[in-house]
Amino acid sequence: MKKVITLFLLLLFVTGAYAQFDKGTKYLSASLSGLGISYSTNERFRLGLDLDGGLFVSDCFLLKANIGYEHTRNVDDVRVGLGARYYISQNGLFLGAGAEYNHFTKNNNDVMIPVEVGYAFYLNHFITIEPALYYKMSLHDFSGNSTVGARIGLGFYF
Repeated sequence: MKKVITLFLLLLFVTGAYAQFDKGTKYLSASLSGLGISYSTNERFRLGLDLDGGLFVSDCFLLKANIGYEHTRNVDDVRVGLGARYYISQNGLFLGAGAEYNHFTKNNNDVMIPVEVGYAFYLNHFITIEPALYYKMSLHDFSGNSTVGARIGLGFYF
C-alpha cells in the first residue's frame, strides 16, 4: 500500500507540474553528453559538456544556440551550433534539430546535423532535469564521425 501511495503522489507531482514554454521565456542549460554511447568507427567512448541558451519565439517553440566540448581517447572537439526545439502539448516532451560546426584537435572540421528527443522533468516552476537521446549526422564523414548519444542536463527557464 505504501508503494501505491508513493507512486500516486509521484504521478500527481509530475502531471501537476506546469510548463514554462510560453513566448518570451528565456532558457539556459548545462548538460553532460555522449555518456559512452557511440557507433562511430573512429571512437567508442565520448564524454562532453554542453551549454545552451535560447528564447521561446512562440508558445512551445524554442530557438537556441549551443557551445560544447567533447573528449574522446584520441581526439577532442569544440563545437558551436544553432537549433530549435518543439515542446509537445506543454507536457515536457521535446523534439529538437539544428546544425553544428565542429573543430577537431587533429585540424579537421565538420558540420553535423543533430536531432534529439527528450523530456523536461520539472523540479519547480523554473528548474528542470532534461534527459535526451540524440543522433548527430556528419556531413564530412558519415560512417566515421556520425554519433548516437545520451545527454542529461539541468535547465533553467526564466
